[in-house]
This record gives sequence, structure tokens and C-alpha cells, in this order.
Amino acid sequence: MDSNANVIAVSFPQSSSAYEALSNLKQLDGQGQVEVQGAAVVERAEDGQLTIKDRVTDEHAHATWTGGLIGLLVGVLAGPFGILIGGITGLLVGSLFDVQDEAEEGSALVAISSKIRPGQTVLVAVVTEQSDEVVDSAMTRLGGAVVRHPVEDVEAEIATAADAQRAAQQEARAKLRAERHQHVKDEVQAKLDALKAKL
Repeated sequence: MDSNANVIAVSFPQSSSAYEALSNLKQLDGQGQVEVQGAAVVERAEDGQLTIKDRVTDEHAHATWTGGLIGLLVGVLAGPFGILIGGITGLLVGSLFDVQDEAEEGSALVAISSKIRPGQTVLVAVVTEQSDEVVDSAMTRLGGAVVRHPVEDVEAEIATAADAQRAAQQEARAKLRAERHQHVKDEVQAKLDALKAKL
């Protein structure tokens, strides 16, 4: 059977289980049952901020697949894109995650983000596995629920999200410049009107 490189996100009823899951994943790697290119325990605070609490990387893995991909993923989910799909709190959180749950089959980033709910700690990893069963079995024993997406899909969505973020920033800058220009024009016109009134 061909091995597959996947990004997995595993949520647990108890956040402490994510650390035990990371240890178990390292053991599976040491036993040669899976190959871990990078893994991290990620926490989303109640205010939506993401933090990497613990991580491991494979020094011999391809640079894109080491902690670099995990770092890129967390960076996207912690940035403006992530705020839109999962980093907000308040009354919208419940309904937002309900929408995400329905969309899990479509978007890898939305599916992964939906696992990292406010106040939760999750294991995120890049693994090469012969089949899903080894990791699924290890995570299920800890009460974990696994979401799995091919590395290529995640990389493609990260690139798309980065492009969208740049486009949004450029649009925002253009709008600010236009508003600033209009504000100056309005001030000049107001001064001219005042001078005319005096004359």
C-alpha cells in the first residue's frame, strides 16, 4: 500500500490529552509505524488567539514538511483569515462553528480550524502513514477525533489564503488612501468656503 502524507488535527475532550497524543505520535514514529515530519500542540485562547504550546520536527524531513508547514498553517489560522473562520468569540462563535462543521468536507483549513475551538488544545501534525488505522487507533484510545487532509491540499489552501490576505490588505490600503485624500479635499474646500464667506 502506498504511503500518504497528510496533515491531521486531533481534538480531545480533555486538553491535556493533546500532550499525551504528541508523545504517542513520537513513539509511533520511533517504531516506524508512521513518519512524523512535524507536530505541534496548539491552543486557542478564549479571545481566539492561537499559540503553539509544544512541538517536534523531523530534522531530516523536507524543509516544507518540517515545522515549517505547521508554522505556516498556524500562522494562517492565527491571522486575519483564521479570525474570519474561527478566531472570533462572543455570540457568533457557536453559529460559526456549526457552519464550519457543515463545511468540513470542502475546505481543509476550515475543517482544521473548526477542531481548534476557543479554550481548546489540539494536536496538529504532518505525518506519512501507510494507512489511517495506526494513528486513528492511537488517538481514539485517548478520546481523540481526527481530521485528515492531504499535504498538497493544505499547502494549496495556505497559498490561496495568503494571496487573499494580500489582496485584502492592498484593497484596505487603497481605501485608506482614498479616504485620506477625500478628507484633505474636504478640509481645503471648507477653508475656501470660510474665506469666501469673509469676503
